[in-house]
Amino acid sequence: MAKGAKKKTGKDVTSADGGGTIPASEVAEHGALPDPKVNSDDELTGKAAKKADKKRKKAEKARKDGAVKQVPWSQVLRVGSGFSLLGLDTGSTPNFAGDKDAGEELMGELQSRLGDLQERLYAESKGGGGRSVLLIIQGMDTSGKGGIMRHVVGAVDPQGVDITSFKAPSPEEKRHPFLWRIRRALPTPGDIGVFDRSHYEDILIVRVHDLLPRTTWSRRYAQINAFEREVVKGGTTVVKVMLHISSDEQKARLTERLEREDKHWKYRPADVDERAHWAEYMQAYQAALDKTSTDHAPWFVVPADQKWYARLAVTNLLLEHLEAMDPQWPAADFDVEAEKARLALTP
Repeated sequence: MAKGAKKKTGKDVTSADGGGTIPASEVAEHGALPDPKVNSDDELTGKAAKKADKKRKKAEKARKDGAVKQVPWSQVLRVGSGFSLLGLDTGSTPNFAGDKDAGEELMGELQSRLGDLQERLYAESKGGGGRSVLLIIQGMDTSGKGGIMRHVVGAVDPQGVDITSFKAPSPEEKRHPFLWRIRRALPTPGDIGVFDRSHYEDILIVRVHDLLPRTTWSRRYAQINAFEREVVKGGTTVVKVMLHISSDEQKARLTERLEREDKHWKYRPADVDERAHWAEYMQAYQAALDKTSTDHAPWFVVPADQKWYARLAVTNLLLEHLEAMDPQWPAADFDVEAEKARLALTP
């Protein structure tokens, strides 16, 4: 987790009005700003212009590295018609031909650009902007969700990040509709909200363990789609990522947790019990991907047997969505020259 990042159980957020289908790539044109004054990059001068140009060029250089195929990551990893989890090689590295060292070398330059865009988004909200980002991370136990929090989310300024880890519903949460606690945790304008697990647990675990009647959980697919459409219409770009590992890789990671004293704290005996339901979980995930990968909030499935690749892929996915939003520095709401003159007169 980013140092100082706010890990929470949620806060009240007013529900946005429902609306039509809006592709994530076009979210920058919808519900974003009520016409605030901004400074585009072309208008920046001095150090501000140099900083923006330097970070942009570093990211461009990383993307044009020989190991990176010149196709958007959000296109390569997006769930489309006919997608099959069983048909995906969890040890593969789509859109990247390099090795671990090459991938890790690129991360620094990408993280620098990511941090710059996140700061712009946060600053934009101070000038009246209403946009935010919601990164949803799902995956089986040991799939690397914690690593994403440390190496991807941890690369940005913690003051603009809200991380929510959803556990089993509390007694109070059970008294409300299943999306109640999710709505309370939505990011506020300028923030990147991160869900470590999410409302998708309410159509995964309940299905696998038969916790609710089929008639109840089967209705939730449509409810989730409507909810996410509402969230997007309200100005939030939703990025949904499934970290997909193999059963063999999970077994290896659990074995390591048992063999290393410094990892015993991560191990739960219940993890072994859950492995007995692997096939059922894959069926539940496949159904969720089929029914809830929409134009306004598509799913991206990242092969995650290789942790370094999963981190590289999620970094690029988040970066591409922020670049599509193109957040801008807010213009000063005061007379800059007059303030310079006032400041010059002080001791």
